Amino acid sequence: MTDIYEIIGSVPQLSRGAFITLCLVSFFTSLISATFGLGGGVMLVTIMASLLNPLAVIPIHAVIQMNSNLFRAIMMWSHIKFIWMLPFVIGTVAGVSIGGQIVFAIPKYLLQGIIGFFILYSLWGFSSKAIKPSWLNFIGIGVISSFATMFVGGTGSLVAPFIKATTDERRMTVATHAAFMSWQHGVKILTFGLLGFTFSPYFPLIIGMVLFGIIGTWWGKSILTGMRERVFVLAFNAVLILLATRLIYQAVRLGLF
Repeated sequence: MTDIYEIIGSVPQLSRGAFITLCLVSFFTSLISATFGLGGGVMLVTIMASLLNPLAVIPIHAVIQMNSNLFRAIMMWSHIKFIWMLPFVIGTVAGVSIGGQIVFAIPKYLLQGIIGFFILYSLWGFSSKAIKPSWLNFIGIGVISSFATMFVGGTGSLVAPFIKATTDERRMTVATHAAFMSWQHGVKILTFGLLGFTFSPYFPLIIGMVLFGIIGTWWGKSILTGMRERVFVLAFNAVLILLATRLIYQAVRLGLF
């Protein structure tokens, strides 16, 4: 018990209480993402930003989210739609590379506002049937979303409308979205490593949050399996609206004050 107590207290600038809180939050947000396909990542980065060293928030969030999404994708492997994954990955590599060069130059609130308005437009501005899947479209969304994720962390809601437009069943939507985001967070981790971020001091926190996230993902998958398709669509859109509203509110608040 003493060893565990010391390990929990070894993370830089993080109290033991905050360590335990982040592990529990990882469980809850993973459950949400596994159930509705998205939402957990944005909640997680928000809470992490209030407890963790600001410079570590986005890199550590990327590690937790990659593991959460990867485990979800593995559990639902047979439902993944792979056809548009390669162009998305190509766009992701390009977007992260560009974002890594200017990660401190663009105001965060500006990107938050743009993403928020885009999400709302994707829900009400046009039908999902108007999104025509193509290599160019998925390279483009890969570039834009991965560029933005270097600044704001969770951009799964930006990718979600495109995934929803190309899938026709709830488990396929969740599994495909998880697979796409696994790639994006993985490339982002590599980029932060190349930029000089040191992950090793945060290994105890990463291990704890990943383990709790796996449990949350397992529970969430069970909920998703028993959910009716109509309920999933309504909940999916509701989560998108809430996330978009929050992003716009933050953009206005940070931009004005």
